[in-house]
Amino acid sequence: FNSMHPCLLVIGFVYPEPTSSAAGTRMVQLITAFQEQGYSVTFATTCKKSDKAFDLESIGVKVEAIELNASSFDEFIKTINPTIVLFDRFMTEEQFGWRVAEHCPDALRILDTEDLHFLRKARQKTLTTNQPLDSFLFTTDTAKRELASLYRSDLSLIISEAEYTLLTQQLKIEPSLLCYLPFMIEAKDCQPQTDCKPYNQRLDFVSIGNFLHPPNLDVVRYLKKDIWPKIRTVLPETKLHIYGAYNAENSNEMHNEKEGFLVHGFVENAFDTLNSARVLLAPLRFGAGLKGKLILAMQAGAPCAMSSVAAEGMFGDLDPNGIVEDSSDEFAAQAVALYSSASKWEASHSQGFSVLKTRFEKHQHLLVLAERIKSLLGHLEVHRAKNVIGQLLSHHQLQSTKYMARWIEAKNKL
Repeated sequence: FNSMHPCLLVIGFVYPEPTSSAAGTRMVQLITAFQEQGYSVTFATTCKKSDKAFDLESIGVKVEAIELNASSFDEFIKTINPTIVLFDRFMTEEQFGWRVAEHCPDALRILDTEDLHFLRKARQKTLTTNQPLDSFLFTTDTAKRELASLYRSDLSLIISEAEYTLLTQQLKIEPSLLCYLPFMIEAKDCQPQTDCKPYNQRLDFVSIGNFLHPPNLDVVRYLKKDIWPKIRTVLPETKLHIYGAYNAENSNEMHNEKEGFLVHGFVENAFDTLNSARVLLAPLRFGAGLKGKLILAMQAGAPCAMSSVAAEGMFGDLDPNGIVEDSSDEFAAQAVALYSSASKWEASHSQGFSVLKTRFEKHQHLLVLAERIKSLLGHLEVHRAKNVIGQLLSHHQLQSTKYMARWIEAKNKL
């Protein structure tokens, strides 16, 4: 590949599933953004393809199967000789980053964090143990592994401003190693669609989220036990429709027609579902990153009742497209008010489109990313020389991970 046609290699932990998860939507956004900058894209993964996997080949992406702990990857990457390698989360950087560094040292290594896994897990622990977040935020194995991966990479994409602030202010990570890059929405999708329904044509509440993701399963339980009974007391005719890919038995068991608590499972077209609902409920009690469900709701003109964890990083200085509340009593009361008042609803409905346009329009973020990449490709040696912690961590990872991988490879041949 010559410089006229730079090549991006994406190493994926899983195939992107934009209809199932925000992470899948994010990956497809990134791939198309690079294609628009003139990159040819190859997507490589050790993962099997699911029936919900996005058809990457349909948008001109070459798809390759790779193996863990196998020197076949070394030959593969030398043949491709990518300009940039993008890891879709820290685990793929751990597994393949040292091989990329060894066989394609000039390739720019970018980590897409999706969300900070260690922050999400620490919040989950806080919920179950009632201990303060700070007591284990940076002390877990996940935190050490994820932060080490971030330092070893030339650039890490951070989806949430709140997480960017945490990394730069609390952990004092050099901004030169990070790039704030939220969801990137096409300009036409930041304004109301012609079929966007008005208040009086919408009915009921909706909750949406992939059930393999622990925060989403917790939301369903929390709604069932603490929030929905309070809403139903005031609005006895309303229903709550719950949608999500990979719904497990324990989520199906919560389905109760008499209570108006309806668990539907996977939905192919989330826009249509949200366009028919009056209010989205997103009382997440733990999590990190940005919530794709809030973006979808804003695009479909559905105001949101959300927790501060759900709203984090989403609105900046702008008002939210609905209400933000953490107490279950207050959450239920304000969700009812939002549902019942046409004027409140309409103000929140309009605000969602303002938020999309101001904070998530693709063009502005793409320019920043393109500029950062151009600058890094022009000064990669200098950039790496300044990242002393990254050098130290790469050195030690090469010693340990490399020989462990070689040992596993040799053992597999026996």
